[in-house]
This record gives sequence, C-alpha cells and structure tokens, in this order.
Amino acid sequence: MYNTTLTRVPGILVGHDTHVAAATGCTVVLTPFGAVAAVDVRGGAPGTRETDLLRPENLVAEVHGLVLSGGSAFGLAAADGVMRWLYEQGAGFDTGIVRVPIVPAAVLYDLAEGRADVWPDAAAGYRACQAATAEPVAEGRVGAGAGATVAKLGGPGTAQPGGLGSYALPLPAGGWVAALVAVNALGEIVDPSDGRIVVGAPSVSAPGAMPFAGRNTTIGIVATDQVLNKAQCLRVAQMAHDGLARAIRPSHTLYDGDTLFAVSTGRGAPGDAQMIGALAAEAVSQAVLRAVSVAYRSPP
Repeated sequence: MYNTTLTRVPGILVGHDTHVAAATGCTVVLTPFGAVAAVDVRGGAPGTRETDLLRPENLVAEVHGLVLSGGSAFGLAAADGVMRWLYEQGAGFDTGIVRVPIVPAAVLYDLAEGRADVWPDAAAGYRACQAATAEPVAEGRVGAGAGATVAKLGGPGTAQPGGLGSYALPLPAGGWVAALVAVNALGEIVDPSDGRIVVGAPSVSAPGAMPFAGRNTTIGIVATDQVLNKAQCLRVAQMAHDGLARAIRPSHTLYDGDTLFAVSTGRGAPGDAQMIGALAAEAVSQAVLRAVSVAYRSPP
C-alpha cells in the first residue's frame, strides 16, 4: 500500500490504543533515536505536558515520543507509559546517570461521548508503543480520534463525528512533510478548495445554545525528514496552524485548545522552513478532511 500518512516520513513510528466502548484512546508518535521538535498553542483551552522545554531557548534539543490523547487532562497520564516503554528501549536524554525520555503530550476532551470514568492511562500509552509501526497510519475513529466530535456551534447536541486523519506531501527538493491530526473542533469542517461545508451542525439547534468551554480541541503533529533546528520547527508549527484555519470554521476559539507540534527527524538534507511550513499547512488541512471522511465510514 502506498503510504500517504505521517509514517511516510523516515524515522517516525505511530501506534494507537483504542477503547471502543468508552469512545476514547491515545495515539503515540515515536522517534526513539531523537527528533528536534517545537510546539505552537493557539486555542484558549489547551491541555498539554512538557511543552515549555520545546521553546527554542531551552536546553533539551530532542524529543523521543509525542502523545495525542483523549480523556481531557486525565489522558496526559498516557505519556507515563510511553516514557516507561522508551526507557526500556534505552532511549532518552542522557543526564549522566540515567536516560530520561522526553515525551510531550496534548489532550482533547471526549468524556461526553462514551464513558466519563474511563480515559487513556499509562497502560494505554504503553500498549500504543507496542503497536507502533512504520506502516500507513490507521485513521478515523481510532486512537486519539476515537471519541472526537465536530460542529458544535449550536451546543453539544449538534455534535457530529470527528476523528483522526493523516496526510503526507513530497517536498520539491526531495524529502517529505506530513501531518497527523485528531479533530475535535467546535467549528464546522469545510473544504478549502471551494468553501463547501463537509461536516456542519444540523440546521435546527437549541435556541440560545452555547458551547461548553473546554470540550473542544484539535491537536496534531507535523513532521519532516529535513534537518531543522528548534526555531525553524517553531516557525513550521506556526505556519501549519493555517491548515486548521482553512479547514475548520471557526478555529482557535476560546473554547478550543488547538495545539500543533512540529518535528524534524533529521534524516534528509538541510530544510527550507518556509517551504516546509507552507506545505505543512496544506498537509494539516488535508488531514482534517481525512479525519472526518474516514470517521463517517468507520464503525461506531
């Protein structure tokens, strides 16, 4: 099968753990040999872990894994299992005494879709690592997208299925840029090519209904095999957010915690951050469309 997902980027492994009955799960992106990373948080209600160390001025230069998870803030615990798995593989930041795996994470709120008392934990993160592969990424209602919903402008009762999607594009000078996005947005999903509403709220909604704060977030990762430093990765993450704005209307609201990581595995040539960022935005918008299109074909 031709791979047009995040694992098309050399040095990337992706694994899911899905709790179908509880409509939740987590998705792990592994870079066990280390990768340069940065993050850009645009939404007003984020849930994150280990993002400060990704600032360009801070010491740690590499990450060894990234976690996207359901379960709201409870789901951040999935990163503990990823750290344990990476530690067992000998991966991590060398402190001179022990290697400490660096595993930033971001979460979305899916507690209203299945069970509110079940969420991804350390065991789920560990299982996702065990399942990680370089094969094409499974999409739709899996992993962090298992309980995702969109189009909630008329209130939670208007929610439509969201999901997880991925898309890869070749770079003009060689190499790849790709995105993986878990789409749990307040806004509607539109096709950037023509403005057509792909997933919208029902025309009839509760009068005066308002979205609940903290129940929405689109989280994701863009990656390239080209060599970038932390400052360049930050610029790519910033530009990649344009892809959310093109495909989700509105995006980056007070009620969303929109967060994108950018990763460079450094397997290719020195990269052009401007070109990579522009194509990363396109990959993000296509990944959003993939998330909802596959979700509608996925079993409940």
